[in-house]
Amino acid sequence: MPEADAQTYRIHPFDITKVWPKSDYPLIEVGEIELNRNPENFFADVEQAAFSPANIVPGIGFSPDRLLQGRPFSYGDAARHRLGVNHHQIPVNRPRNPVNSYHRDGLGRVDGNHGGTLAYKPNSYGKWQEQPAFRQPPLPVGAVADNRDYRAEGSDYYSQPGELFRRMTPQQQALFDNTARAMAGVPREIQQRHIDNCTKADPSYGEGVAKAIDALGGPAGP
Repeated sequence: MPEADAQTYRIHPFDITKVWPKSDYPLIEVGEIELNRNPENFFADVEQAAFSPANIVPGIGFSPDRLLQGRPFSYGDAARHRLGVNHHQIPVNRPRNPVNSYHRDGLGRVDGNHGGTLAYKPNSYGKWQEQPAFRQPPLPVGAVADNRDYRAEGSDYYSQPGELFRRMTPQQQALFDNTARAMAGVPREIQQRHIDNCTKADPSYGEGVAKAIDALGGPAGP
């Protein structure tokens, strides 16, 4: 989505209860991940793996998405708690190409720890110089990034689920049956509340769920 569209788009672009319809903003293929083998050592290759959206390449920045804003910190923090402050040196997490940073010392440091390189800047040796070309792209801050109370705004919670339901025609009965099995034994008022919510998305959705519940023996007791 172009940044200019964010100010006027019919759906608030960072409302976490909504999706951007692909008809408006088609997915853009940026690469491909090939899984060509199983892990040889599950602990080394899987248990010690650490993923974080904070690991980005030049030219990519962080949007005002509230969930994304918290994740660059929380994912790394979880890895530091689970694997240690130098988890990026574990082979499965180690960069394929050289990466320079101010990070040094700490538990589990197993490389040269930057040797005798100066640990401060500015200095008279030209070390640790900033590289402005690798900064994040500027992020315009305006109403689109402001705090919002979507409930107070009377947000539409049902149109998008309804659209999705109508698109999954071949799978609708499986949806009904799966929902009914998951709600077996749930108190009557909870079952009816869910049926009402489905009906708001699409009357056929609520009707299908209600019939599937009845087919399993009807609503549970209070």
